Amino acid sequence: MALTGRAAAAAVVGALVVLALRTVAALLVVDALILAAIAVDLALAAPVRVLRLTRGGDTRIRLGATGDITLTVANPGRRALRGVVRDAWQPSVGARPGRVPVSITAGGQASMTTTLTPQRRGDFAPGRVTVRSLGPLRLAGRQGSHQAPWSVRVLPPFASRKHLPEKLAMLRQLDGQHRSLLPGQGSEFDSLREYVVGDDVRSIDWRSSARRVDVMVRTWRPERDRRILIVLDTGRTAAGRVAGVPRLDTSMDASLLLTALASRAGDRVDLIAVDRRVRTRVVGATAAKSCP
Repeated sequence: MALTGRAAAAAVVGALVVLALRTVAALLVVDALILAAIAVDLALAAPVRVLRLTRGGDTRIRLGATGDITLTVANPGRRALRGVVRDAWQPSVGARPGRVPVSITAGGQASMTTTLTPQRRGDFAPGRVTVRSLGPLRLAGRQGSHQAPWSVRVLPPFASRKHLPEKLAMLRQLDGQHRSLLPGQGSEFDSLREYVVGDDVRSIDWRSSARRVDVMVRTWRPERDRRILIVLDTGRTAAGRVAGVPRLDTSMDASLLLTALASRAGDRVDLIAVDRRVRTRVVGATAAKSCP
């Protein structure tokens, strides 16, 4: 059972009446009327135990962004539900609004949307959902809590995303995607060709030239299918702040940018987060897994 502000207001009015009449009969009558009204509200309020709650919406939110979680309340009972629904989340998730008035017909359902603005990284799960069903007089009602499981993972903000187009353009140029293989460019041998005026003499392949009439030079191309290992320090010193930002967040941001570039270049990226022991390990991240 839950009493509302109207019940408190009715009690105050009743107390004023009793003080004005100053009789025991007035006290009994006022108390009886208030208790009867509360009993009627409780009897006519829709039951809350039979409600079915489901969730939907975002499961991943970047720090600094917002996400929406939809809570659907189904009322299979025979009475219409008029009341308030409170969806509880941790304060650091920044859930708004906290309480939502609802009116659900018998056999119907209603949805409420909670907007999350996280202030911390990590995995977050909601608390219990409290539903208060009020009677027609709104003096009292039934109240119960339900579990509606859900999980939201708050990811790093990836502030360096704005640099990604520029870095990708440089990567395409370095990788020779303009079809311009030059002597000495890159570090992986590509082919031999005849020497032309202006070529670097250090690129001449003297053994091949000895077997031919012409002078041959080596051409190179950037390496591909490289294996990159990123080691992320998650020790105590990583919790220190520089310009108000934790060192760990800055390291994660740099790792995201490097992983995005490396995966676009066709490289294999492994990551290890370690302090005194290995906290997590990601092996063989591909473009589909690592590029946001």
